[in-house]
Amino acid sequence: MLISSVLLGMLGPWEIVIIVLVVVLIFGGKKIPELMKGLGQGMKEFKNANKEDGDDKKDTEKE
Repeated sequence: MLISSVLLGMLGPWEIVIIVLVVVLIFGGKKIPELMKGLGQGMKEFKNANKEDGDDKKDTEKE
Protein backbone atom coordinates (compact mmCIF):
# COMPACT_ATOMS: atom_id res chain seq x y z
CA MET A 1 0.00 0.00 0.00
CA LEU A 2 2.79 2.39 0.93
CA ILE A 3 4.74 1.56 -2.23
CA SER A 4 1.77 2.36 -4.47
CA SER A 5 1.29 5.67 -2.65
CA VAL A 6 4.92 6.57 -3.16
CA LEU A 7 4.80 5.62 -6.85
CA LEU A 8 1.64 7.64 -7.44
CA GLY A 9 3.28 10.57 -5.71
CA MET A 10 6.18 10.38 -8.15
CA LEU A 11 3.93 10.37 -11.22
CA GLY A 12 3.06 13.75 -12.63
CA PRO A 13 -0.01 14.55 -14.70
CA TRP A 14 1.83 14.05 -18.00
CA GLU A 15 3.05 10.59 -16.99
CA ILE A 16 -0.50 9.57 -16.09
CA VAL A 17 -1.78 10.86 -19.45
CA ILE A 18 0.89 8.86 -21.28
CA ILE A 19 0.04 5.70 -19.34
CA VAL A 20 -3.67 6.12 -20.13
CA LEU A 21 -2.90 6.65 -23.82
CA VAL A 22 -0.73 3.53 -23.93
CA VAL A 23 -3.51 1.49 -22.30
CA VAL A 24 -6.03 2.81 -24.85
CA LEU A 25 -3.69 1.98 -27.71
CA ILE A 26 -3.03 -1.53 -26.43
CA PHE A 27 -6.58 -2.55 -25.51
CA GLY A 28 -8.68 -0.23 -27.66
CA GLY A 29 -11.49 2.03 -26.55
CA LYS A 30 -14.20 -0.65 -26.63
CA LYS A 31 -12.32 -3.16 -24.49
CA ILE A 32 -11.50 -0.83 -21.59
CA PRO A 33 -15.03 -0.73 -20.07
CA GLU A 34 -15.08 -4.54 -20.08
CA LEU A 35 -11.70 -4.63 -18.35
CA MET A 36 -12.81 -2.11 -15.72
CA LYS A 37 -16.03 -4.05 -15.11
CA GLY A 38 -14.06 -7.25 -14.59
CA LEU A 39 -11.64 -5.45 -12.26
CA GLY A 40 -14.54 -4.03 -10.23
CA GLN A 41 -16.21 -7.43 -9.93
CA GLY A 42 -12.94 -8.99 -8.83
CA MET A 43 -12.42 -6.34 -6.16
CA LYS A 44 -16.00 -6.80 -4.95
CA GLU A 45 -15.57 -10.58 -4.67
CA PHE A 46 -12.25 -10.10 -2.84
CA LYS A 47 -13.84 -7.74 -0.30
CA ASN A 48 -16.76 -10.13 0.23
CA ALA A 49 -14.39 -13.05 0.77
CA ASN A 50 -12.38 -11.04 3.30
CA LYS A 51 -15.55 -9.99 5.08
CA GLU A 52 -16.82 -13.58 5.25
CA ASP A 53 -13.44 -14.78 6.49
CA GLY A 54 -13.46 -12.13 9.21
CA ASP A 55 -16.99 -13.14 10.25
CA ASP A 56 -15.92 -16.79 10.49
CA LYS A 57 -13.00 -15.85 12.75
CA LYS A 58 -15.28 -13.81 15.03
CA ASP A 59 -17.71 -16.75 15.31
CA THR A 60 -14.95 -19.19 16.31
CA GLU A 61 -13.56 -16.74 18.88
CA LYS A 62 -16.96 -16.43 20.58
CA GLU A 63 -17.27 -20.17 21.12
